[in-house]
Amino acid sequence: MPIAGVREPWKIEGEALAIELVPCGEPHRGQAVGEFDIEEKGDSPGEEAVTAIADERCPAEAGEFAPDTWALPEGVGLSCYTPTAESWATGDRAVSCTYTKESGEFTGSLKVGAKSLKPGRKTYLNDANAVYEALWANQPEAETVEEDLDAYKAQADAVATALDAHLDGLRGIEGTETGRLRTRLEKTAGHWKDAAKAGDADAFYIAYDPAFTGLDPGDTVAARKELGLATTVPADDAEIWAS
Repeated sequence: MPIAGVREPWKIEGEALAIELVPCGEPHRGQAVGEFDIEEKGDSPGEEAVTAIADERCPAEAGEFAPDTWALPEGVGLSCYTPTAESWATGDRAVSCTYTKESGEFTGSLKVGAKSLKPGRKTYLNDANAVYEALWANQPEAETVEEDLDAYKAQADAVATALDAHLDGLRGIEGTETGRLRTRLEKTAGHWKDAAKAGDADAFYIAYDPAFTGLDPGDTVAARKELGLATTVPADDAEIWAS
């Protein structure tokens, strides 16, 4: 039977000393979704640099393993195991990406690879995920628009660009609900573009409110149902847009 599950590792000061691998049919807290080696030679580049590499690569690995994140069990999130300075010195360059449950355990495999999806579903998930990645990955450090208008405009531009790509993909997918979603997102993309061109904070706020509201994942449920995808909005996302 394939080894897929990861039981709770034994840790000292945040470092995993051992991980018990189990068949996916047995209860486990995490599942390996991908592994890669860091292509760095010489001394360790440091924990921050290693973590940055993992943070960039692991989402792509997870996206191929289980592209529909809505189908994941509640409380499951992406995490990784990276080389320590000590293990790096012995030649360790491996990064393991895992989906890990915050508390409790689950059974069975989470794998639904992108290659197993019909073209329309794969396109939808890739493009929709890219929109939300653009939103959160470009979140400005400044707490208010007044503090750094340019950073907020850059975020808006990144989201608008991702939305344009998403809209191009939606035009190639047939379906009544998918068409309705496309129409809503066309208006949303316009608001993000207005925010990206805002001349001052007030103009940005006027455009941003409908822009952000237009990305409410709850508005995609009907289209996702039509495509045969998971339709339960993740709790964290639902909470964000509810507030």
